[in-house]
Amino acid sequence: MEALGVRAPREESVRRLCALAAACAGIDDGHVAVEFVDAERIAQLNENHRGKRGPTDVLSFPIDGTTAQAGVVRELGDVVICAEHTEDLSEAIVHGVLHLVGMDHELDDGEMLAMQAELLRWEALPASRVAQRAGP
Repeated sequence: MEALGVRAPREESVRRLCALAAACAGIDDGHVAVEFVDAERIAQLNENHRGKRGPTDVLSFPIDGTTAQAGVVRELGDVVICAEHTEDLSEAIVHGVLHLVGMDHELDDGEMLAMQAELLRWEALPASRVAQRAGP
């Protein structure tokens, strides 16, 4: 997969990152869309939805929130990433999904960014080490 000229994480990795980030909020189901856009598009979205001019790295657009409804597939929302303004695409994915599940680094005391760092450490471990850490 390519993100506008930048090598994006493999689809399995994107899914795993989304699942890890959602799981930290106790969410084990639902749909997340991740889209890679150019600087012009993210700048447009940033101004239209946040009132801020210029491009940014990642934007999140929650849809259903974190409350599940019986028999309905939850739409957590959309994560839009501008690869040319992002140093680490995996970090941007996790960051975006953490916003979708209700976390906000602008309002908390560092919890979201600490959770983000921890999830990225877990993602970097070989699968066998993650299973050992999760253990019974």
